[in-house]
Amino acid sequence: MFSQSTYSEDLSASYTMLSKQLDALLEGETNATANLSNASALLNQFFDQINWVGFYLMEDGELVLGPFQGLPACVRIPIGKGVCGTAANTKETVIVPDVHAFPGHIACDAASQSEIVVPIEKNGELLGVLDIDSPIKNRFSEQDKKGLEQFVQILVKHI
Repeated sequence: MFSQSTYSEDLSASYTMLSKQLDALLEGETNATANLSNASALLNQFFDQINWVGFYLMEDGELVLGPFQGLPACVRIPIGKGVCGTAANTKETVIVPDVHAFPGHIACDAASQSEIVVPIEKNGELLGVLDIDSPIKNRFSEQDKKGLEQFVQILVKHI
């Protein structure tokens, strides 16, 4: 059984490897849709206990559904609304241990219980957000936040 520090180090190493895999997978490809699609597939393969992973992209002042893995989802999310819109508005990662306790949560999948949303910025411009949902409460940790922010930094080089 892992101690908390061993688990944390192991998870950190896993995220570092995931980011390296992403970088290698996207190397040489310039199509943003293809790269976002492969990034969502890679994350879907990496995580356990999730039911949705994908991207919402800025378009005409709102978030619009992009490449994802999971059930059909909400297509448009206004900035400042729900978890995705809040992360886009603040340009900060948002971890929600219990989506039912989040004011204004937008329920696209009734099975979702917790969520993490990471803003995607390039040269100071918000491109969109990475959104991951889980069917269990308290799924996402500060370690996930750090690892996914690292993942997004690599992704930005390829979109």
